[in-house]
Amino acid sequence: MELETYYTIYQGGVGEFVMKKSRFIASVSPVETEEEALNFIDGLKKQYWDAAHNCYAYIIGVKNPIMRCSDDGEPSKTAGKPMLDVLLAKELTNLVVVVTRYFGGTLLGTGGLVKAYQSATIEGLEKSLIIKKEPGVHMQLITDYNLVGKIQYYIGQENIPLISSDYTDVVTLDLMIPIDQVDCFQKKLADLSNGNLRASEIEKLYFSTINREVILFK
Repeated sequence: MELETYYTIYQGGVGEFVMKKSRFIASVSPVETEEEALNFIDGLKKQYWDAAHNCYAYIIGVKNPIMRCSDDGEPSKTAGKPMLDVLLAKELTNLVVVVTRYFGGTLLGTGGLVKAYQSATIEGLEKSLIIKKEPGVHMQLITDYNLVGKIQYYIGQENIPLISSDYTDVVTLDLMIPIDQVDCFQKKLADLSNGNLRASEIEKLYFSTINREVILFK
């Protein structure tokens, strides 16, 4: 399985933008499939059934992503496409944004609509938690207490994410090694241990570090 680094949403949020008394509510959610995106959109349409428009944009996938958007009755390319452009500019994927509009009585014009829908989308993203998902290898290292100080110093210097540690008669460290650093990591272990130490590879998967906590993604 070939994994690539990408940016996405870990937690969705809701942002608002007001222009000439029209109220724009941007709801953001992480999604993994098109079905999840469509279900989220349907849910928002039911929640805001009395709104003038519920426009949306979503991107799903890293390679050859699925990209869809809708103006939901607004003039062509004044809502969904500008929203999608924001997501593309921020290089995000696996997310959906719905911008709900309550009409304020004043026509905004095509330029005003584009600005409003983009501004609302940005507000929604700012209320969400954006993360970088990196490909890595979950590796387990078992060592004695003689070497653990050197190893801890090394992983601290390199900011290698620590998943867990267990101190019994030996020390077991579970680490998340960025996929392009695995060979270097194994070589460093060999250097520190005169060739006696090598970490075991558990599995390849995505990870992200949020507030110093390592989050693993299957």
